[in-house]
Amino acid sequence: MITTNNKYNYYFYISLFTIVLILLFKADSSLSISYKEALNVFVNNSVLSIISKLSIAFFGQNDIALRLPFITFYTLSVLLMYRLTENYFRYEKDRFIAICIFMILPGVISASLLVNSAIMVIFFTLLYLYLYEKNSKHSYMLLIFFLFVDNSFAILYLALFFYSFKNQDKKLMYFSMIFFVLSMYIYGFATEGKPRGFLVDTFAIYATVFSPLLFIYFIYSLYRAGIKDERTLTWYISITAMILSIIFSFRQRIFIEDFGPYVVIALPFMLKTFFHSYRVRLKEFRQPYNIAAILILLMLIINVVLTFINKPLYLVLGNPTKHFVYQYHFAKELSEELRKRDINEITCLDKELQLRLKFYNITEGEKYFISTRPYYNYDEKIVIRYYNKELLDVYVKKINQ
Repeated sequence: MITTNNKYNYYFYISLFTIVLILLFKADSSLSISYKEALNVFVNNSVLSIISKLSIAFFGQNDIALRLPFITFYTLSVLLMYRLTENYFRYEKDRFIAICIFMILPGVISASLLVNSAIMVIFFTLLYLYLYEKNSKHSYMLLIFFLFVDNSFAILYLALFFYSFKNQDKKLMYFSMIFFVLSMYIYGFATEGKPRGFLVDTFAIYATVFSPLLFIYFIYSLYRAGIKDERTLTWYISITAMILSIIFSFRQRIFIEDFGPYVVIALPFMLKTFFHSYRVRLKEFRQPYNIAAILILLMLIINVVLTFINKPLYLVLGNPTKHFVYQYHFAKELSEELRKRDINEITCLDKELQLRLKFYNITEGEKYFISTRPYYNYDEKIVIRYYNKELLDVYVKKINQ
């Protein structure tokens, strides 16, 4: 148990508080609702949708309310990870470094800002691991609950099956397999489309989630633990998700929100391996590790900065739609421009844009017609710019005189 006079304890809470403030600011000022997020608010009835709608009902229909539940899941996930690593590292400094890297992983940061299931899965998986560590037994009630939360928990059930098989835990083996089959029955498995190889894409996505060099060392640490028989429950969860994602990539493009959460939870495991390898060497033989650590941290910081401050990238992109968060931009600004012109009811051929604008109280109606494509008799052209770079052209025509 960490004592209250431990300076790293204070550093951790200050760091977490700072990052949460940045996330709240980012949610309010820089992001617009995407089409998939709008579907969760207005169309879908999943657990994700229910959480989003409840937050909006309590805090109003705004961007902070939309993203607040996921920032909350992020905060709770970090706190759980901090508790899980309480007796994991030899030095408290190592634990602080590990939790800081976990907090700023690009994949974790992104999941906390977007309306998707990834950060929920991270939280519930860490909760399961925490209860397992605390009580030394598996929570079957949580496993039942997971059946109704998200389809990706099938990966957790499969990992628990492999773990129970190794430890000859017949009860867990039977239940995990039953839960896996039920999950597959409830949600199914997407196999549509022409089989294509997406292995390179999968590795590129993982490199984005972790940062490239960190991901390379992550793979090494999982491999090293496997051959040295250092296979913990966390290792089984992460390696199962990793191998499954690679296997599926030979046939189809994977959804990283299904696999990524189970991979990132093994970050402390990887860093413990790194710290051990670093300290068993004499100082004169540590230089390669120092260089690797500096490069990894540098790339991680660059990725984090681009996650938070990415609009200037439009200045160097010939096609704005190639921006990696284009789908989360411009809708809020467009709604503000429409309201400046007293336009609150529109008809739009782009139904995705129509649904996004609905979140900002630009409803569907027959007063005005807007289009993102030019036509000969439009009344006005609205241009959305970031840093004076044209992002979107919208053409407006009054149709209800």
